Amino acid sequence: MKKFFILLVIIGLVILVLYLTKTYPFSDGGEKKDSEYQTVTAERMDISPRVMCLGEIQPMVGAEVKVGSRVSGIVKTLNVGIGDYVEKGQLIAELDDTELKVRTAQNLASLEKARADMEYAETNLDRQKNLFEKNFISKQALDQAQNSYNVAVAQLKQAQANYESAKIQQSYAKIYATISGVIASVSTQEGETVAASLSAPTFVNIIDFDRLEIEAYIDETDIGRVSPGLEASFTVDTYPAVEFGGEVKAIYPKAEIRDNVVNYIALISIKDMQGRILRPEMTTNVTIYLERLPDSVVAPSRSLRREKGQWFVWVLENGKPVRKNVEIGIVDDGNTQIKSGLKAGEKIITSDVNIEA
Repeated sequence: MKKFFILLVIIGLVILVLYLTKTYPFSDGGEKKDSEYQTVTAERMDISPRVMCLGEIQPMVGAEVKVGSRVSGIVKTLNVGIGDYVEKGQLIAELDDTELKVRTAQNLASLEKARADMEYAETNLDRQKNLFEKNFISKQALDQAQNSYNVAVAQLKQAQANYESAKIQQSYAKIYATISGVIASVSTQEGETVAASLSAPTFVNIIDFDRLEIEAYIDETDIGRVSPGLEASFTVDTYPAVEFGGEVKAIYPKAEIRDNVVNYIALISIKDMQGRILRPEMTTNVTIYLERLPDSVVAPSRSLRREKGQWFVWVLENGKPVRKNVEIGIVDDGNTQIKSGLKAGEKIITSDVNIEA
């Protein structure tokens, strides 16, 4: 008799559990379930849309400079190596300037001769003027003296210019850093002969690591929402836990096509390196924050349906699904902005809806 009573109690508990499960079903992800439909309530919230893209760190214009020689010669000394930091104006290398010194000395001698010729012509002109005033010489003789003086003055100016040019050429034997930065590459060695007849040979390549920016590759579907002045952030693989701040500076008007994908390059400045060292060619994961949209009606993106170009959602009204056409806006973290057609508080059906014709 006791066993029979226990069996009846167990059967009763099972029936009770089945009844409660049918009456109060459970739902996943915090969604409510009315009847056989899973629903979620349309809410108002602030939307902060963003554009995600990849990019590369590159030197700014003028932050990477190739330093070379403007004269030919043998490299006498090379004072830097790859990775060295140099200040603007620091001596990098020096050429053998023996030939340049000789040329400067020759032009100096020519300058002294031209100065002596000019002084003699000036003295002779003064003498000829005195004689002409006393009618001892003809006007033609005076004119010849004046012409000789003018020629001497012109030759002196030319000799002065040649001498200055020779000094400048001699100064080119010393190669100085034109910007402050790190030596990225060295293209010559001591004892090597460089020729500058056609173009200036490169000695070193200097990069200023304090003047870097990001070239972000933005898909053509997103470029219309990006404009200069928007805030951005990025991470690099070498510092995965550090988020660097930035700002969109400019957008290249011409597209860049890679693997048949159209992208546009946006230049993003780096606001603060946070004590880290960033290097050119590093790959970046960029986030660009678009205009904030406060107090917007949103719906889960998975609840949206589309038919013949028209977006719509199913809403549960009085226990029955009702179709409502909606105009959508931007998408943010799985939610879609609803511009019209839906009010906050309405129950949106997120499960499949089968309506018999």
